[in-house]
Amino acid sequence: MNIEKERVLEEVAKRAALEAGVALYDVEEKQTNHGLVALIYITKIGGVSVEDCITVNRLAGSELELLDVYKDKYTLEVSSPGLERELRYKKHYASAINEKVKVKYQAEETREVIQGILAEVTPQAIKIIKETEEEVVIPFTSIKKARTIFDFSDEKER
Repeated sequence: MNIEKERVLEEVAKRAALEAGVALYDVEEKQTNHGLVALIYITKIGGVSVEDCITVNRLAGSELELLDVYKDKYTLEVSSPGLERELRYKKHYASAINEKVKVKYQAEETREVIQGILAEVTPQAIKIIKETEEEVVIPFTSIKKARTIFDFSDEKER
């Protein structure tokens, strides 16, 4: 993604989200078989509605057209990040405290994968509590990939 376009897309998305009463989670661009897609992910306590997505799409789309950010054809999509979402920034980790996560990280000379409850986020690291109740602290610098995990079996029990 072009850094300048990403910055502009993020600023436009922040303004649109604020005006729509939702929070911006992330932005990205993807090249697909149908062309360029600019994606805006939004969140809101209680969940994002279709109307929230339509409002942010309308607001951001108008501003992107006015600023002429994309010279070629593109598609603008607005959605929630989903039940299982990628954790890329510290703010993403903070918003996922007490949720089940899967983290791939570099430990000494091996790559490790851990699942558990994200218990704490500090400026330098995260703390995960495994099912065995073992606490594991992982520095942000060691994390290769992380995402929330939605446990559908928990929903069946409700």
